[in-house]
Amino acid sequence: MKLIFRGVRGSIPVPGPKTLRYGGNTTCLEIRGNRNELIILDAGTGLYQLALTLFGELPVTAHLFITHTHWDHIQGLPFFIPAFIPGNSIHIYGAFDPVDQKNIRQILARQMEYCYFPVREAELKATLRYTTLKERQTVPVGSVTVSNILMNHPVLNFGYRVACDGKSIFFTGDHEQLYNIYAPEDEEWAEYRHYVNEKNKAIIDFIRGVDILVADTSYTIQDYPQKKGWGHSTFDANIDMARAAGIKTVYFTHHEPIRSDDDLERVFQEALDRKNVAALGPACYLAAEGVTVSL
Repeated sequence: MKLIFRGVRGSIPVPGPKTLRYGGNTTCLEIRGNRNELIILDAGTGLYQLALTLFGELPVTAHLFITHTHWDHIQGLPFFIPAFIPGNSIHIYGAFDPVDQKNIRQILARQMEYCYFPVREAELKATLRYTTLKERQTVPVGSVTVSNILMNHPVLNFGYRVACDGKSIFFTGDHEQLYNIYAPEDEEWAEYRHYVNEKNKAIIDFIRGVDILVADTSYTIQDYPQKKGWGHSTFDANIDMARAAGIKTVYFTHHEPIRSDDDLERVFQEALDRKNVAALGPACYLAAEGVTVSL
C-alpha cells in the first residue's frame, strides 16, 4: 500500500514562494492498494494535482471518501478531470448532513450549480456513483477496506481507516480532541466528563496500532486557547493520541495557511522538543505535497 500527499494545507490554498517545500494546496490524500486500487481521501485543491497524474491509466476507477464538506475538503472536485471523461468511474462516499437533511450527492452537486460553476454535475461524462455512509460502515475496494468513525468538528466529520493486507492508515479529517464544555461547578460536568472520556477512548480504540496516523494539526498549544472549539488539533495533542494508541508514525497535515514553511518547521521542532519525541517517539513528520510513503 502507498500513501501520496496531494494537498496538505488547511482552510484556503496558499501557493507561493513561502510554501514551496510543503505545498499550498488544500487537503487530498491518494492511497494505492496492493492491486493498484485508487482510494482518495478528500477533494481539496490537491485533487487537481492528482488528476494530472492519471491520464496514463485511463479508464480510471476512483473511490473518493469525503471526511466532511467544508470548502477546503471539496473545492477541487469540480476540477477533477477524470469526471469529465467517458468511461471513467468515480465512486464518492460521505456523510449525511443532519442539519440541511441532504445526502452526499445533494451536498456536492450544489457547488456545481451554474451560479458557482459552468458545468453542472449532471453534465459530467464519467459514471458517478454516490454512497451516503453510516458511522462504522466498512467499504471493500478490492484488496482494501475503508472504515470510518465520527470525529469532533463543527460539522459531521468522518475519520477513515484504510487497511490492506495487514497494513493500515488512519486519517482524522478535521478533528479536535473532545474536552468538557462545562465548568466543574456545573451539575452537567460529571455526566459530560463521562461522555468525553468514552468518545476519546472509542477513537483511540478504533485507531489503535495503525501503521500511519495522518492528523489534522492546525494549531500550536500557543494558538489553541484562542481557537478552542474550532474543531482542529495541536501537535502536542496528536502526539499524545498516537502514544495512547500505540502508533509509531505520525504525519501532521492541514497546515495553518498563515504559516510559511519556515514558521511551520519552527513550531514543529518546538513541539518535538517539548514532547521529547526523540527519546519517547513516535516518529513525526510534516506532510508535504508529492511525498510518497510505502507500507
